[in-house]
Amino acid sequence: MNILIINGHHYYPFSEGKLNAHMIDIATSTLSAMGHDIQHSAVDSDYDVQQEIEKHQWADTIILQSPVNWMGVTWKMKKYMDEVYTAGMAGQLCSGDGRHRGTDDQYGTGGTLSGKKYMLALTYNAPKEAFDNADQFLLQGKGVDDMFLPIHLNFRFFDMTALETFACFDVMKNPTIADDEIRFKHHLEQQIGA
Repeated sequence: MNILIINGHHYYPFSEGKLNAHMIDIATSTLSAMGHDIQHSAVDSDYDVQQEIEKHQWADTIILQSPVNWMGVTWKMKKYMDEVYTAGMAGQLCSGDGRHRGTDDQYGTGGTLSGKKYMLALTYNAPKEAFDNADQFLLQGKGVDDMFLPIHLNFRFFDMTALETFACFDVMKNPTIADDEIRFKHHLEQQIGA
């Protein structure tokens, strides 16, 4: 299987991207050992838009490894999506929004990456207890995938299917990196397999 791993990290002096890079290393070694072919992209570097579109077309599965900044992806990841995904609307990733004049085609049905899958792998400063709990002040019962609905919709716009999201929690104040490594390897084996 062909797997594209996108590093969605944007460098800050207080957040150098070591954890996301480490998780990408784990994904790369785990998936390579299972016989998968891996390519990488990084939004915090120079990239060629056409090559990124070709990587998306090549991949059977895309993993977006990203920190969560202000309840979403980094601005560099958003810039990457704006540039790459917009350039791919001529049929490489989708044929517009799927609607045609004078038809009842539904919005968002123009995806051309049918049969491909994607996975979100996220690193949060928020503790796990902040999610899926109606008693919590900020999220009021919402979960990780609720917070990332816009990103899920972007991939669905291409007609891709979601694999189960993976998340590391409380990574700045109470990190559990050794446990996260074990969980991530197991998650990759379970969701992608050999």
